[in-house]
Amino acid sequence: MTLITTRNVADPDAAYELLLSAHEGLSKAESDALNARLILTLINHIGDIEVLREALHLVRDDTG
Repeated sequence: MTLITTRNVADPDAAYELLLSAHEGLSKAESDALNARLILTLINHIGDIEVLREALHLVRDDTG
């Protein structure tokens, strides 16, 4: 499996809204914990360590 880096969400605005609404009313600590749980859930769903490695390299390189 290879990391998909092109748009792969039918409605990215709706996906972004879902993410924002999930954080609504949370403290910084609660929001950070939600993000961590979401990341771990999606890592489990992906299930491919090479895809995870590629994704981490991609986003790490984007941080400067």
